[in-house]
Amino acid sequence: MLLWHGRGPDERDVLAPLARAAASLGVVCFVPDWRPDADDGGRSHLRESALFVLRNAAEFGGDAGRIVLAGWSLGANAVTAAALDPDALDGWRPQAVVGIAGAYTRPQPLTGRAPLDVLAEADRTLPNVPVRLVHGTADTLVAVRQSREFHAALQRQGRPASLDESDADHAGVIMAEYDPESQRCRPSRSPGVVEAGMRTVRRIVEAAPHPRTRGPRSGH
Repeated sequence: MLLWHGRGPDERDVLAPLARAAASLGVVCFVPDWRPDADDGGRSHLRESALFVLRNAAEFGGDAGRIVLAGWSLGANAVTAAALDPDALDGWRPQAVVGIAGAYTRPQPLTGRAPLDVLAEADRTLPNVPVRLVHGTADTLVAVRQSREFHAALQRQGRPASLDESDADHAGVIMAEYDPESQRCRPSRSPGVVEAGMRTVRRIVEAAPHPRTRGPRSGH
């Protein structure tokens, strides 16, 4: 799995609990930093991270032919666009994607277009990439209707898609909570938040083809 964080620059640490939990279930995880505040909106960083995983997955025990692309918040917008538009990542598309708390009516960094707009113009002759969506109903930053509308649009086109809702907020779906003092998300030990995060982890593991069971390993 290649996992992209959201709008905060260089915030891969925010996703560490989620990645470690997925790795403990046998998924080889790569979690890069990227900068949405870069001149190109972070597009080159995202593309470089995908290229790194394609070239180096085997070194970490993964398979470059079976990569799941997952993203949270703005990262979710990017991964869903990558599933629908081959030009987003130079012709490469993942085996499946998991979009976590995304705002699919808003522009994403890979092509600058909203995923719903990309979907409307997507080439339907291409093989479908399965799309799994996860969203918290208590999310006040990105309303759950964003995922509901995107899921409905995917279904109308007959694309393989699922939506899992929990009672978490925007950070809770990744096993985190927002800290106003540092203005960053941090790991949470709240039982409800941990359970919501584990639901997200299970969706990731389900999307990953043939999860490995030889032990956790991740690349950060």
